[in-house]
This record gives sequence, structure tokens and C-alpha cells, in this order.
Amino acid sequence: MTDLISDRRESPAAEAARAAAEAAAARAGVDIRPLDSVGELEAVRRLYERIWRTGENNPPVTADLLRAMWKAGSYVSGAFDRGEMVGACFGFFSPPARATLHSHIAGVLARTQGRNVGFALKLHQRAWAMPRGVGEVAWTYDPLIRRNAYFNITKLAADPAEYLPNFYGPMDDDINRSDDTDRVLVRWRLESPEVEAACAGRPRPVEVTAAHMGVALGVAPSGGPLSGRADAPTVLVGVPADIETMREKDPARAAEWRKALREVLGGLLAEGARVRGFDRAGWYIIDRREKP
Repeated sequence: MTDLISDRRESPAAEAARAAAEAAAARAGVDIRPLDSVGELEAVRRLYERIWRTGENNPPVTADLLRAMWKAGSYVSGAFDRGEMVGACFGFFSPPARATLHSHIAGVLARTQGRNVGFALKLHQRAWAMPRGVGEVAWTYDPLIRRNAYFNITKLAADPAEYLPNFYGPMDDDINRSDDTDRVLVRWRLESPEVEAACAGRPRPVEVTAAHMGVALGVAPSGGPLSGRADAPTVLVGVPADIETMREKDPARAAEWRKALREVLGGLLAEGARVRGFDRAGWYIIDRREKP
């Protein structure tokens, strides 16, 4: 991994972030670097088309937009496996006073999943951002996809902050299909102790004891959503094992899940509840805000 901050003096925290990013890239077996040439940015467009299966007429992003973002000082990077681009990530800055980078799209090829390439890309982004005065990176994800929830909340220690119903409107790709594009906005506080630990390979600890928690939303025997009680101090909100296959095979049931999660998880976040973690078994662990 090269050219992260060659022209900037690093703070101790930024030095540690760079070291963690380089170690993650080495473990994943990839080289991660910022991108600027038209050819490389065109390769990002093609990569995203493959990942989201959008087709050439509906790319998630265009090379000319990425080129403009790079020129404006935003973040665009690629992960390379023996010279082949296998992942990419880009983001742009929020208003200066917020010192925040919005990470818009990050993706890796399916054949590299399990190698932690996505984790290495996010750590590269963190190491790039910190010397530039960025204290927080924010992005959105589909809260129905288990692996993304676990990656964002547990592995990276990002904090869900807001539920955004149908945020992007209709998206014509093979991942979202005809489902509403509800998203959860997460905030990744780059120098928090939890994030530092997660980047050092110590994920946010998760403990699920259903006997001492209310199940606000579970999975029914039929595979559909099953509403429960949401009045306990700590509640569990479940999601199905594979919403992407459900969207393809049973879109009506997938739509039921979208509506149920919007009502339950969206309602809890709107009340000020805090998502403490996400378990691999598919549970959001949520501490409700005590009423005065």
C-alpha cells in the first residue's frame, strides 16, 4: 500500500492508522492505492458494474465523475490482486465544519470475499482521511443484509445513526431488484477506542442473551417477519438469513421484511435507541433510551 500521506506530517494516531491499514492489506494479499488516471477510474466503473450487475447503460458511477471528485481532493482507491483490480472505494467530503467524509460506494469481487479485502479498503480510507483532518466517515448500507450489518457494526465498530426509508429511490440492478432502497446511515468515529480496537483486529464484542432481552422482531417459522415486544430496556431485532435470494425467489415476503424492519428498527432509531452491536446469527442488539 503506497502513497497514503506522502506530503503530510502524521500524528501518532494517524501513524497507527497507517500501520493498521498496511497490515490489513498485507493479510488480504492486496495492494491498495489512491487512483487518479482516467484508465484506472474507468476500471472502477467496470468493476462496480460487475459487482452490482447493472449493465453498461446503468453504471453506479462514471469515470468522469470520479475524475472530478479526485481533482476536488476526494477519496478514490482501488485494491489490486497481482495487478487486477478486485475492489474499489470512493467518498466525498461533507461541509468543512463537520470534518466528515461520506463514503459513497465500496465493493469487492465475489471471488475475493472471505479474504478481508473490504476491511483493508476501509482501513486504507481511514488512514487516508485522518491526516486530512477528518474525524468521521459516514456511509449507508442496506440493514436487511446480514453480512453488511455485521461488517459495519461489529467488525468496523461503526454506529448506526439514522434510518432512511427508500433513500435512493428505485435502483435498477440485480442486488436491489424492485425492493425499496431503505438504508441505515452509520458514523465511523475514526479515533474512538472501539474503532481503534476494531482496526487492530479486535471487533466490537457482542453478547446475545435472548432470555434477558425482548425480541422486537424475529423470524417466523415461515421465514417471514414476526413482530414481538419492543418495551424491554434491551431488544433484539432480527433479519432473514439471505434477503437477496428472497428478493429473487419470493419478492412479496422480502417486501414484508422491508416494511417490518422499517417500522421496528426505524422506529427505535427515531426514538434515540442505540445499536450496541450485531450478532452473526442475524440480531441487532439495541439499547432503548430510557424515558425520563
